[in-house]
Order: sequence, then C-alpha cells, then structure tokens
Amino acid sequence: MTAIKHALQRDIFTPNDERLLGIVNVCKAGKKKKNCFLCATVTTERPVQVKVVKVKKSDKGDFYKRQQTWELRDLTVVDAKDASKENPEFDLHFEKVYKWLASSTAEKNSFISCIWKLNQRYLRKKLEFVNVSSQLLEELPKAEESVPSGESQSVAGGDEDALEEYQELSAREEQDIEGMMEMCEYAVSNAEAFAEKLFKELQVLDGANIQSIMASEKQVNILMKLLDDALAEVDTIEGKLSSYEEMLQSVKDQMDQISQSNRLIQISSTNNGKLLDEIQFLVNYMDLSKGHIRALQEGDLTSPRGIEACISASEALLQCMNVALRPGHDQLAAVTQQQKLFSELRDTFARRLTNHLNNVFVHQGHDQSSTLSQNSAELTLPKHSPLHRDLLRYAKLMEWLKNTQREKYEGLSRTYVDYMNRLYEREIKDFFEVAKIKMAGTSKEAKGKFGLHGSSGKLTGSTSSLNKLTVQGSNSRRSQSSSLLDMGNMSASDLDVADRTKFDKIFEQVLSELEPLCLAEQDFISKFFKLQQHQTVLPPLAQPETEETDGSIPSRMPPQADHRHSLSSEKDTVRLMMNKIFQSIEPELNSLIALGDKIDSFHSLYMLVKMSHHVWTAENVDPASFLSTTLGNVLVTVKRNFDKCISGQIKQMEEVKISKKSKVGILPFVTRFEEFAELAETIFRNAERRGDLDKAYVKLIRAVFMNVEKVASESQKTPRDVVMMENFHHIFSTLSRLKISCLDTERREAKHKYTDHLQSYVINSLGQPLEKLNHFFEGVESRVALGVREEEVSYHLAFNKQELRKVIKEYPGKEVKKGLDNLYKKVDKHLCEEESLLQVVWHSMQDEFIRQYKHFEGLIGRCYPGSGITMEFTIQDILEYFSSIAQSH
Repeated sequence: MTAIKHALQRDIFTPNDERLLGIVNVCKAGKKKKNCFLCATVTTERPVQVKVVKVKKSDKGDFYKRQQTWELRDLTVVDAKDASKENPEFDLHFEKVYKWLASSTAEKNSFISCIWKLNQRYLRKKLEFVNVSSQLLEELPKAEESVPSGESQSVAGGDEDALEEYQELSAREEQDIEGMMEMCEYAVSNAEAFAEKLFKELQVLDGANIQSIMASEKQVNILMKLLDDALAEVDTIEGKLSSYEEMLQSVKDQMDQISQSNRLIQISSTNNGKLLDEIQFLVNYMDLSKGHIRALQEGDLTSPRGIEACISASEALLQCMNVALRPGHDQLAAVTQQQKLFSELRDTFARRLTNHLNNVFVHQGHDQSSTLSQNSAELTLPKHSPLHRDLLRYAKLMEWLKNTQREKYEGLSRTYVDYMNRLYEREIKDFFEVAKIKMAGTSKEAKGKFGLHGSSGKLTGSTSSLNKLTVQGSNSRRSQSSSLLDMGNMSASDLDVADRTKFDKIFEQVLSELEPLCLAEQDFISKFFKLQQHQTVLPPLAQPETEETDGSIPSRMPPQADHRHSLSSEKDTVRLMMNKIFQSIEPELNSLIALGDKIDSFHSLYMLVKMSHHVWTAENVDPASFLSTTLGNVLVTVKRNFDKCISGQIKQMEEVKISKKSKVGILPFVTRFEEFAELAETIFRNAERRGDLDKAYVKLIRAVFMNVEKVASESQKTPRDVVMMENFHHIFSTLSRLKISCLDTERREAKHKYTDHLQSYVINSLGQPLEKLNHFFEGVESRVALGVREEEVSYHLAFNKQELRKVIKEYPGKEVKKGLDNLYKKVDKHLCEEESLLQVVWHSMQDEFIRQYKHFEGLIGRCYPGSGITMEFTIQDILEYFSSIAQSH
C-alpha cells in the first residue's frame, strides 16, 4: 500500500499541488468487484481545499487516473455499518449515498479517522459519523486544543510524518517574526547580518540566565535544610505509627476470632431452620390421618356419609401422593415407607371402589328392566334420572380413580357402556315398535276409510295406474284425478290433513323423547366420568395430575399443551361412548323414516321440517355432540327421501297421458302441484330449511310448465290454446294466492302465457265472423298497399260502392247474432267448468269483434267518403247480441 501511495502522490497529486493524506482500497458493495482507491487530499496552496478523490487503474495500461472528485464540505454522513463488529462496508453520503466495501476493516477505520481529523482541522463543520467506534474519533491532545485552528495537527495512520513536515505559523509567531524583521531593516537584504545579530542577542540572554541561577544558590541551601528537618519529623511520625499498628494488630486478631465464631453459629442456626422446614414439609404433606386410612380400608360406599368420608380420604391420599418431593427426600427411609403405604391404600381402595360400582351397575340395571313393561304401551322412553342421581354421588371418586388407576377407570367405563348399550337397545327398540304401531294404525284407519285391502299392512295401489291415467270428461276429471292421485304407495287424497297431522305429532314425539334422553345421558357421562365438554378450571383438590394445582401445595405440573390435548381427547371419548351406547338410534330412526315415507311420500315434508329443527337446536347446544351428529346423518336420509318425492312427482308429470275423445281441462299434475304447494306452505311456515323447499318448487314448476306445453301440443279434442290458457290461469291463480316469493318469476311467466294464449284463442275462435266483408276489405287494403290512394279505391270495378253494398247486405243483424250464438256454444264445449273462464273469453271476443267492426267502419269512411254506406248493425247492437247470448246460456 505504501508503494501505491507514493506512486499516486507522484503521478496524480503532486502535479496538481495536492498532498495525499489518506487512502483505502475499495470496490462497490453488492456488484461485480472492480477495485479502485478512495484518497483524502489537501491542496498545498491557501486557502486549503480538502477533497475525496476516486482513483482507478486504467484499462489500457498500468498507470492510474482520476475518475471522480468530491469536496469534503459536501459530505454529510459517514456510516461505518457496525461499531461493535469488524465489517469492511461503509457508506459516504454526498449528493447521494455511495456504498463501498474496503479490502480490510483496518483500512476502512484508518480512512474514516483521517476524514474526521481533516474535518476537525480545516472545516469544523457538523459531519455525522454513524456506527463509528468512539476510539476512532478521539479528541486531539489538550496541548494541541490550545493551539489556534491554523496550527498543524496530526492526521491518521502513516500520514502523520507528511503533515509534520509542513507546519503552519500561528498568528502570534507571524507577528513576532514581522516585529523582528522591522527592527532589522536589512534582514531581508542581508540575511547573514540578521542571523549574526540574532546570535549575539541569544548569547546575552544565556549569560543573564546563568547569573540568575548563581544568585539563587543561597535560597537553594535554605530549602535543602528545610527538607532535612521535614524528613527527620517524618521518621518520628513513622515510629509512632508502627507502635500503633502493633497494638491494633492484636485487636484485629481477637475480632477475627469473634467473627469466625459468629459465622459458625449462624451456619448452625440456618441449618437447623432448614432441617425444621424439611421436617415440617414432610409432616404437613405426607401424613395421612388414621380416620382417612380407616375410610380407605373399610369405608361404607353405600351411605351418603360413608361416601363423603371416602371422597375426603381419597382426595387427601391423592394430595399426599402428588407432593413434589425435594432432592434427597426419596432417600429417606421414612419417606419410602410412607410412599409404600400410600400405594397400598390406593390399590386397596381402587379395588373396593371398582367392585362396588360394578355391583351398583348390575342392581340399577335390574331395577330399570322392571319398569320397561310399564311404558311399552305408551310412546315414551323410560327416565334414567334416578340411576344418574344415585351414580353421581360417586363422581368425585371416579375422578380420583381416573387420576390414580387409569386401567380400572377405563374398565369401569367399558362395563358401563356395555350395560347401558343393552339396556338402551331394548328400550329404544320397544319405543320404536310402539311408534311404528301407531303409524301403522293411522294407515289402517285410512285403509278402512277408503276400502283398501292387504293383510300385511302394505297399502294397495302403485304408480303404474298413473301411467294409464286418462281424462274422461270435464265432469268426471276431478273425481278421477282425486281417486288415482298417487304420491308413493298411497294417494295423497286418501290420507287427509288429520292423518298427516297425526303422523307429524307421532314423529315429533319420537324426536322429543330421544333428544332429552341423549342429552341427559351425555351430560351424565361427562359429569360421572369427568370428561370435560368445555375447558374449565377445576377446584384445587379435584384436579388430576395433568392439572395445575394451587400454589400453596407442591404438585407436578405438565405443559399446558398436554392439558389442551387431554381436553380434546376427552371430547372424543364422550362421543365414542355415546356412539356405543346409542348405536341403535340411527338405524331405528332410518327404519321409522322409511315406514313413514312408504305410507305417504308427503310425510317427507313433515320429517324434513321436524328433523331440521331438531338438528338446528342440537347444533346450537354443541355442534360436535353425538345428538347433533346422529340427527345430521338422519337428516341426510330425510332430505334424500324429499328429493325422491319431488323426482317422483316430476316423473308422473312426464308419464301422464290424455284421452283423445274428451276435453282436457285442468291437468291432474297441475292440481297436484297446487295441493303440494298448499301443504308445503303450511308445513314449512317458519321452518329452518326453507331453501330446500324453494329449490323443489323451482324444479316442480318448471316440470309443470314443460309438461303443460307437451300435453297441449298432443291434445286433439281440445285446442292447444285452451289447454295452455286454462292451466296457466290455474297456475297463476295458485301462485298469486299462496304468494311464494321464490316463484315470482314463474308467476309472471304464467300470467304472460295465460294472457297470450287467451288472446290467441279469441282471435282463432272468432276468426272472421264477417268473412266476405273481411275478404273485401283485405282487397281494399292490398290496393292501398300497392300505392292506390284511399279515395280512389272506389273507382276500381271489384271494389266499387255497388260491390260494397252487396257484401254488407249479406250480414244483417240477425245473421250476425246467429253466428255469435254458434260461436258461444263452440267455446262452451272447449272450456272446462272448474276455471270459469267462459265469461272472460266471451268478453274478450266481444272486445275483439268491436275492434274489427271499428276497423271496417274506418276503412269505409276513408275509402268511400260521402257515400253514406254503413253496416246494417251498430256497436250497441253488438253489445246487445253478446249480452243476450250470455244470458240465454
């Protein structure tokens, strides 16, 4: 580096009257390394300028060239990146931030120190040094601080000699030299004479100094004598101090002995206190009273007082066994003996408790079995609250058993589950048998009411009868569709509202009996077996080993994560026990649902609403509970049956056939949709699963629309427009009356179709009542369309006034009334009586006839002006014709 420095000084800076004071080898941080040098320089001429120069080696040779120059006064921040660790990176903030990576940390520190000193000497500006060690920014020596700012100061590293070669004169030195030169005017012209004069004055001053020293010899002798006296006094004082020290040494030895004695006494007292604490700890936490021992060995587990005594004794035993022994306690014979006693008491009491609870399960089971026959005839489930109340007295003992003897606890759990599974299986089976009998009784009443046969309980009739359904006439259509209407294995009309309501009550009672039974059993299991459904804080004396106890009692405290895991596993345990105990509920419910759906597929609507409500209620209590999960699974089956019911209705619509010999009227599936919608709106009022019904509505109404159009196209006896008009009018009336919001679009569509086909039927049926007159004016309109002026049409031979009068005479009022009467009879044959659309159609025909009449009158007025030709009947006559015909029929 020294050779490079001299080379740079010689080749670059000396020609520019600059001196190189600091140098560092750098490259740009974060980029491809291209080495260069940063140089700190000052100019040799005044005023001094301090610069930072970037020098780079030329690409064409071995010489260096100046690449970029910054003034030091433009530098604002020097960031050394890290003041505590060696880091070669640093930033210089000029007009922008320049990031550099030095070849070594030492070079970086030397260069930063040089910049600081140059700033202190020449600029004294506020320059911020960030992450720079305070050692690099040490203040200059005090002697140099007193020198004016123009005086020479040292710079960093190896550049000190370069600065010392050139020292600036202070202002005072300049004044002294100028004064001397003024006293000797020839100082400039004759330097030798000036130097000789200065030498002579220096000799005079030396002589004066020697005389002054000789004159002060007497005072020196006096000072020496005083010093000798002082030394003698010091020796005297030292002797006295030595004697005092000897006396104090004996006192110190005595105090050391006393201190050692006191320290030994203190250690003995501390040890005795600690020993007493250990003994008190063991006595307090590892001593079990004789009463507790007696209760554990011989306590009565049948009486309430004996159970309370056993609970207190078991809790005391658990506290003693859970005490966190201090280091060394386990080596004491008394502690080992006491722990052995605790283990024996634990095993003995656990065995007694397990045997007793097994006996309790068996005896309680016999008592419950005896009550089954009492409830067999009623649709109710036996209550187990007495059993739960008796067993809950042992809940704290079960918790103790869970914390001390896990195997016996799990064995009791399995025994209880097996026993309750058999008990509940019998009860639930009998309960559902009663429910099925009551449902079958409802269907048998319906069979007797409608004359259906079958000894096995299955209802006669099938969907095949619908495949051959025909419409035999407007008077008999309603009775036939009513007798053949089938929504499953039995017609929807056969089971009236009372029968369905009775089924609904039976199904609701079944769910209402099952729900509290499951909730009560789940609550009992959680309390009796201490399986927490929610995270709770247990009392200190009832906490298991996995719980944190009160701070005053030493205990083992596992991580909180294990506690959370145990809570989760306990929830799973509750669900598993409930699944085993009530494993027959879901199959029995599915069987009951299948029976209800077999009796009447409309029952799926009732079951869907009831089941949805109970699922919603169960999920609000506990979404992951056994009841919520089981009812949710059954709800899927009910929803599947509901979808099957909807699909069956759609299939029946697609398979319907009409008679070729009688008029169609209101189609059976349109009536069935009306009945379905009325029933569904009654059932689903305020229901939770309204969305399922809305989806079914959309499917059904679309199928109804499609099949109405299909039947209308196939109809031979009844005009297509009549079939469409009557059925869509019926659909529109039904939807308007029921106000089903999800079918607003379909309601508007039905009204539109009804209106369109009414207009079409009126136009087609009315046809051309004045046929020849209509043909005549069609010819007139064609001539006008070809460009003939309206008032010139009468000049054409075929359309002159005589021809017009001849045509008008063919339609006197009597003939017109006769034709309208025949038209009324024709319309009456087409329309059915149920919809009562005859007067609506007849009024529409009247309006259409008047419209044609006004059209003809307008053409006569425009094409035959002033001819005085008019029709042989007036609008008033037309109104009288239509009114009298309607009244006569």
